[in-house]
Amino acid sequence: MGHAGAAAAAVRYLRSVPGPGPAEALPRPQLRCVRENERAPLDQAEFRRVLGNFATGVTVVTAPPTEGAPSPAGFACQSFSSLSLDPPLVCFMVGRTSTTWPRIAHAGAFCVNVLGAGQGDLCRAFAVSGADKFAGVAHDAAPVSGAPRLAGAVAWIDCTIHAVHTGGDHLIVVGRVTALGADGPDEPLLFHRGRFGRPAAH
Repeated sequence: MGHAGAAAAAVRYLRSVPGPGPAEALPRPQLRCVRENERAPLDQAEFRRVLGNFATGVTVVTAPPTEGAPSPAGFACQSFSSLSLDPPLVCFMVGRTSTTWPRIAHAGAFCVNVLGAGQGDLCRAFAVSGADKFAGVAHDAAPVSGAPRLAGAVAWIDCTIHAVHTGGDHLIVVGRVTALGADGPDEPLLFHRGRFGRPAAH
């Protein structure tokens, strides 16, 4: 079974699980470019510090309610990117132990909300686990998936799950874009060196 077949099987399995629940970490891939004893020692704190110099946008990925989960799901996500123009694809990365990811996979669709510069508190609310993240949050339904579109977001991208790939301790989720829009009046929220910011004035 190839990568596409394995990813499709993983999504089918997650959709078949009745209701949300903790996601067990998948086994790490056995195929490696180098052997473990050939790897250069790398301190994880230093890895975070250096990579933190790359400024990113900030999104909230949401999913619609499903039969087993009557409330919508969502989590804060920095690792979002456009991927392909033809077909229109985007991707995001999510930890294998995420408790939100099984609910997104079960729904089979999601909406990426690109947060505005004034939505740092909203991002923090969606970064916690176990709380009612949508309490008091204004939103409507994305036109195709029905996933929450958050009020005040500078852009939104409605998607169906196209493929899922393994990437170390994360999953790489590829979405096929079904609808999108950019109606927010604000500048985007940025994350750099562990802090929120906004684009500098030119």
